Amino acid sequence: MQIFPRKIDFFEIFDRAAANVAKASGLLVDLLNDFTDVERKAKEIHELEQEGDMLTHDIMRRLNQTFITPIDREDIHALASRIDDILDLIWGTADRLTIYDIQEPTRAVVHLATQLDITTRVLQKALKELRAKDYAHVQEHCIEINRMENSIDRIFRDSIGSLFNDFEDSKMIIKWKDLYEHLEDAADRCEDVANILESIVLKHA
Repeated sequence: MQIFPRKIDFFEIFDRAAANVAKASGLLVDLLNDFTDVERKAKEIHELEQEGDMLTHDIMRRLNQTFITPIDREDIHALASRIDDILDLIWGTADRLTIYDIQEPTRAVVHLATQLDITTRVLQKALKELRAKDYAHVQEHCIEINRMENSIDRIFRDSIGSLFNDFEDSKMIIKWKDLYEHLEDAADRCEDVANILESIVLKHA
């Protein structure tokens, strides 16, 4: 009989979840830069989204199995939820490319997706540094994520403004607005993760 609960390595699961998000964002950029066989490429992103769901459920299940956690339980829950949100929004973007029968990506969507991809990779580094308790570098990465989110927000606003010049068809304007919003929302969720990590640093540094 095990008297003390087995220590659960939440950071290892977070590393896998962050790597999954970065891989999905990279696939989305690849899809937009080589806009062929879109349904197959979107399916690959969907598979990563399903894997992300499993990792999130794993974190929540393990959280309910232990009283001993390396960081506050609410922070683990919030990190898992926000990371899952990022992946959902990336998948949602890829899915809409097929649902809306998009024939060619705009420069704006490629730009937004590329900047988001850079942001997810910084996020991945931040989580690795958290595991190593290198709080100074966690803070640096969080600052960079915030900077990237501000950049994506500016691109998003400019892109929305350009829609009315780029398209006469109101349906296309609505479709692209939705796609841009998904990517901007994903960047917002990255910033949410950065804010949670900064809060953790303040508690443990």
